[in-house]
Amino acid sequence: MSRLSGISVIFDLDGTLVDSEPNYYEAGRQTLAAHGVPDFTWTDHERYVGISTRETVTRWKSLYGLRASVPELLADKNRRYLELARTATRAYPEMRKFVELLAGEGVPMAVASGSSPEAIDAILAGTGLDAYLRTTVSADEVAHGKPAPDVFLEAARRLGADPADCVVLEDAAPGAAAAHAAGMRCIAIPYVTAQADAPEFARAGLLLRGGQEEFTARAAHDWLVRNRG
Repeated sequence: MSRLSGISVIFDLDGTLVDSEPNYYEAGRQTLAAHGVPDFTWTDHERYVGISTRETVTRWKSLYGLRASVPELLADKNRRYLELARTATRAYPEMRKFVELLAGEGVPMAVASGSSPEAIDAILAGTGLDAYLRTTVSADEVAHGKPAPDVFLEAARRLGADPADCVVLEDAAPGAAAAHAAGMRCIAIPYVTAQADAPEFARAGLLLRGGQEEFTARAAHDWLVRNRG
């Protein structure tokens, strides 16, 4: 019997499994430039790490007084993002190892993301992670994106798992808050390491302050074994 029987693992996608934030930034920069905002910086982008694309463009419309509708902005940004995502998304090597390790032990796994279903599918197919991660939930499919718990609760439902038996891997404060609200334990790997002291991360079962550079598949696996119940 697997040492991890009874546990299900839910992964955030962007910035957790794959290094997609540079593509999100570039898609956002191009979208805003096309709508008359020419000076969107990486620092600006960091404010939106961890919230859904729909929520991001809704905030932009109000912040920049954009004339285009939210659905138009969303379609524009998603189109640009998909073009980049299909060709240039890298899975973090230790995360890929971790997924393979869990798959080898028969651990049920899902992806719960603020990205569109098309983006999730394109990235998982492009990185080959779709071989292991077949259960996916997009924020577009639930009532509220992170920090609400909806995506994680829906992922647990699709896995047939009790939320209390689920462990979430997250890189962003809204996602860590969503995991806590869902009654799930959390391994936090801050994408913006300067945000490691955010109160949302304080409740994580395991907080890797150094982000991906500090994450190893073996250490995460051992933590799960030690914290099964």
